[in-house]
Amino acid sequence: MALASPGLISRGSTSAPEEGRARTPPMGWNDWNSFGCDITQQDVMDTADLFVSTGLRDAGYDYINVDDCWASRYRDAQGRLKADPVDFPDGIKFLADYVHKRGLKFGIYSSAGSYTCAKAQPGSLGNELIDARTFAAWGVDYLKYDNCGTQRGYPKTRAGYIARYQVMADAIAQVHDETGKSLVYSICEWGNWQPWNWAGKQSNLWRTTNDIVDNYPSMLKIFRTNVALAAYARPGAWNDPDMLQVGNGGMTDAEYRSHFSLWAMMAAPLFIGTDLRDASPATMSTFRNRDLIAVDQDPLGRQATVVSNNDGLYVLSKPLAYGDTAVALFNSRKTDRMIRTTTAAVGATGLTPGFELSDLWSKTVYETDGDISFEVPAHQVRVFRVSAAKEVWRPDRVPDLRQRVLPVQR
Repeated sequence: MALASPGLISRGSTSAPEEGRARTPPMGWNDWNSFGCDITQQDVMDTADLFVSTGLRDAGYDYINVDDCWASRYRDAQGRLKADPVDFPDGIKFLADYVHKRGLKFGIYSSAGSYTCAKAQPGSLGNELIDARTFAAWGVDYLKYDNCGTQRGYPKTRAGYIARYQVMADAIAQVHDETGKSLVYSICEWGNWQPWNWAGKQSNLWRTTNDIVDNYPSMLKIFRTNVALAAYARPGAWNDPDMLQVGNGGMTDAEYRSHFSLWAMMAAPLFIGTDLRDASPATMSTFRNRDLIAVDQDPLGRQATVVSNNDGLYVLSKPLAYGDTAVALFNSRKTDRMIRTTTAAVGATGLTPGFELSDLWSKTVYETDGDISFEVPAHQVRVFRVSAAKEVWRPDRVPDLRQRVLPVQR
């Protein structure tokens, strides 16, 4: 029999996420990919300070999230979770306050089981309401809710998974009613039971795959899974292909730019997963690409769809608010290739015959009468913002009519 969370009021089959939360994909930092269990209070404070000093906060990143291993192995006498006294000596409320004073938000981690995935701390199963109240009292803004530990009383079926995650959704909703405190709710059950079909009724985002590993094959595999789920993403409810590995050393800088670009095209949450104290200029340049961030955060809230996939040569299209279209040409192969598409194929429209293509990495602006054809190096991506031309297309400006894509002199 499932454990009841004392005092929790059941909301039935759904607790719809509070209106207004995560209307664009959340952005921020999570420690797990670079720190694992070796995370301390000082590491988190340093990261919050760097968000301000390096311009990441001003670029749109606003969550500082602590993953597993933050808590003591034992609850206090009132049954509440408590911070590890060695690694987090001043407690979680102190840390949340520190983050908030820098204009940022604070996130934390638990699991829908008896213990967490590192087996370092208790999970929240059977204690959902007391934990949600504790998080609210500490000022927590975001909960990543994992899938580890024994699942006492819940069958390992789709219905069992939905029920376990629903209890925490009910607890979050009840605490909001009690206190007015909002909490972004992130479900992490690794895509086991196709959460894109049900988690949007409970949460703001859901993991679609297993954990990402810091190498190109892992990134590519996750991209291929997540990109097929575009129909399920919408404002307030997002497919989550896991945190960014950019800067951790397992890929080239160019492959990391592909990683970041593809996640932005997929309207994915953008959570930095590296130690910013050691981040290279190339890594920081990737994180601070505001043109790509604008694609990810576009208020229309659409995930890119696959226009074509020619044996690993991808064309992706993402409609943007106010009529523009983001287009990505991704060469997943091992050798350089030409990738071709057209403005008609990607759904771009305009009142004039021509279009401008703004390259979101090189910042070069091209003009075209419809052709979008570029050489793309192996494992790399070219991303363009396609806009209607500001003047009527004039073929006489093209010295060779076989080449319909020209750079515009600014």
